[in-house]
Amino acid sequence: MNLSSEHCNISDWLRLEATVKASVYVVAFSFATFITALIIAIVSQNLNLRREVRYILLCHHLLCISSYCGLGIVFQGMRALLANSPLLICWVVFGAQLSVGEGILFTLALMALNTYVMICWPLKSLSFVDSVKYRILAGTWAMVILKNVCLFLIESTNPTVVSVFKSEPLCPVILNGTAARAIGMVILFVFLSVILVSYSLIYQEGKRAGHFNRSNIKARRTILIHLVQISLHVIPTLIFISFGKACGLFYFALNLVLFGIFAFAQCFNPLIYGLWNKELQRRLARWMCCQLWRGHAGNSRV
Repeated sequence: MNLSSEHCNISDWLRLEATVKASVYVVAFSFATFITALIIAIVSQNLNLRREVRYILLCHHLLCISSYCGLGIVFQGMRALLANSPLLICWVVFGAQLSVGEGILFTLALMALNTYVMICWPLKSLSFVDSVKYRILAGTWAMVILKNVCLFLIESTNPTVVSVFKSEPLCPVILNGTAARAIGMVILFVFLSVILVSYSLIYQEGKRAGHFNRSNIKARRTILIHLVQISLHVIPTLIFISFGKACGLFYFALNLVLFGIFAFAQCFNPLIYGLWNKELQRRLARWMCCQLWRGHAGNSRV
């Protein structure tokens, strides 16, 4: 491969990059899906947890992560194996992954907003949040899908019908134009602003209340950990959107480093937002004890 940015063969870089990314996605998918299945099993078996909005959002968030990594395996796998998939299939898979990726971010925003509402207006907000939770989720998903479909139609006006069904070995991406990048930055800024403002108001409320006990200290530590975790989602995305796709060893290495940081965040989201929760920790301990007892009882009968 020629390392010159003027004459290098970008297809070689894309295939090598896809091979690395597909391998990382397999690890991330396996780990995230295991923790996700564990948390969803705990929540689904308890009626009180199933009724709480924060656990509904958590399960939704974790399903988005698993789906994102799974679609990443499919898309990068098609590229790495030179599957010669039709261009339309490549666009649909990539568009679905992009939409689910936005779902990860907007559920983080809804989780932060819900935490703020429950802390600052615990009595007034309970019935309201419970009545609109599914409408908000459905409305946000409708907005994300409609936005991506519109951008998809705008960017796919140039190819003819024949070229859309033509096989493409490296599965080129869509939603990579100037308009899509600009709108992506705006969406990212909106969701990030909701998260930061919510956490800021939660912190101010705790400071105003004047409680400096162990619970308040852990709450502030949780906010800090969440902000660090969110930065691992946002910073690589911002840099990648800014640089775009280019040829050369530097851009290849930078892309993989940013992707590694982002994949690390996906892997640990189920732990940070799920098993960091004390209630889920207690439920997990009981669930594991129950499973061990059942296994022991079954072996004793045999």
